[in-house]
Amino acid sequence: MPASVCGFALSGKLADKPGLTLPDTIVTTPRRTDHAPKKPSILSRLKSGLKKVLRLGKGKKNEAKSHAKSTHDHPATIHAHKRPHEPRADHKPRGERPEKREDRPRRDRSERGDRPPRGGRDRGDRHERGPREEKPKPVRENHAAVPPPPPPPVPEGPYPENWEVLGLSPAVLAAVRETGYEKPTEIQQKAIPIILTGKDVVGASQTGTGKTAAFALPTITRLGPPGKFRVLVLEPVRELAAQVVEQFEKYGKHTGLRVLLVHGGVGYEKQRKGLQQGVDVVVATPGRLLDFMQEGVADLRDVEVLILDEVDRMLDMGFLPDVRRIVEKTPKSRQTLFFSATMPPQIKSLADFALKEPESVEVGIRFSAAETVSHYMYPVAGDQREELLLAILKQTHFDSMMIFTRTKVQADKLFGAIQQTGEYKVAVMHSDIGQKDREKALQGFRSGDFEIIVATDLAARGLDVSGVTHVINYMVPEHSEDYVHRIGRTGRAQKEGDAFTLFAADEIMNVASIERLISQKIPRRKLEGFNYKYTTVLDEEDKARGIMTGRKKKRR
Repeated sequence: MPASVCGFALSGKLADKPGLTLPDTIVTTPRRTDHAPKKPSILSRLKSGLKKVLRLGKGKKNEAKSHAKSTHDHPATIHAHKRPHEPRADHKPRGERPEKREDRPRRDRSERGDRPPRGGRDRGDRHERGPREEKPKPVRENHAAVPPPPPPPVPEGPYPENWEVLGLSPAVLAAVRETGYEKPTEIQQKAIPIILTGKDVVGASQTGTGKTAAFALPTITRLGPPGKFRVLVLEPVRELAAQVVEQFEKYGKHTGLRVLLVHGGVGYEKQRKGLQQGVDVVVATPGRLLDFMQEGVADLRDVEVLILDEVDRMLDMGFLPDVRRIVEKTPKSRQTLFFSATMPPQIKSLADFALKEPESVEVGIRFSAAETVSHYMYPVAGDQREELLLAILKQTHFDSMMIFTRTKVQADKLFGAIQQTGEYKVAVMHSDIGQKDREKALQGFRSGDFEIIVATDLAARGLDVSGVTHVINYMVPEHSEDYVHRIGRTGRAQKEGDAFTLFAADEIMNVASIERLISQKIPRRKLEGFNYKYTTVLDEEDKARGIMTGRKKKRR
């Protein structure tokens, strides 16, 4: 029923009642329609109140806007206690309001001249910034070529007969005589005559058999008197490069040949000066040599002999692309020599690329250790490894010892533990140690100032340190070939040495891989008087191997 009809009906009924008077008009509330806003419930009002309190008034502006919007969107609702909303006479719609920025007159900036400068600075005195002056780049100094020196006089004979029959020059034989070498090693006897003929050579031999002298002696003989840059030797790391430079200088001191060491980690200027003034033999690492090649300082067009030493290690370190780029810049008429302690099949592609009809010189079994080295494996629980090593040091008589770790953190920790005992003179060497400190540690170990050196595999390759009586592997090397290089530091030049390796249950498979590589079963040994924790590798190595490989048969 409509509201008006209800109103008339109600007024008629009330009029019949005696003593009641009706007002002239009755204001009624219309029925709520779908488009009219619903009155919020008590619960919703409590929620909105809590939100306002929690938001600390941030939503007041939004709520005011939403309320204003709702008043425009919905028609007015007539209540008994309120008047319907009527817009003011002077109210203008939002769209008709003028833009503030258009009506507001802009003041001329010149009028603000009396204002004090912002921040206390007088910007009027500020000079306009001109074009930025570029700092001049440091001028690279170019050095003029220096004529090669005349060769020094050669000491007279007699020379060692065992070396003289190989065909070496008198200047080289005199240097060999001064070193005290009585007879050449097997690889030297086989490689030197072939190299003297100018043929390419692939040489593989065990570490410590005189590989460096095998290519240095005949190369110096072929060069003759000083001239231009004719010999390039590539090494994987700076320590090996420095060692090869020492060998060339020692064997060529009666020839007057100029030898230059080129490697990273030091400044460029000294090496650049040596290349520009003139040199006969360059021993370099690939990265730094490429830098000088890009500068145009290192010119390989006259190289007669290219020697790639420790080729397998260069491949392991990712130098293969760099080596290829260097080889491509050398003349095709060159002589190329490959020498490495190991010759894995992976380098065959590089050999095919760099060599032409090479002669193969292989001494000993590939990946075999020197026969003068005694091998022993010490099983131990993983958390007793350091304790056992310190106990081995106390019970072992040694003159000089090298201890190899897998990581630099292990090397530093073990160095601190040994140093803390106060019983040994010890040094540490790894890639985080500065170049000068590494050279100092290595030189001190060679001279006897340090009796123990703790090192990572950085020092395991090719470093010529004589007189090492013991090598200890703190952990089993992850790569079997590294075991051969590590223990190759002892038992050099037909001298006896001992190699100890500590291993835990999780390294059993690495031990088996080494034994397969060297075709030798390494005896296990326990240290007397040591308080071992129980581990399966002590007495039940087969059981431990079954557990680690998961091949233990399950009972049905």
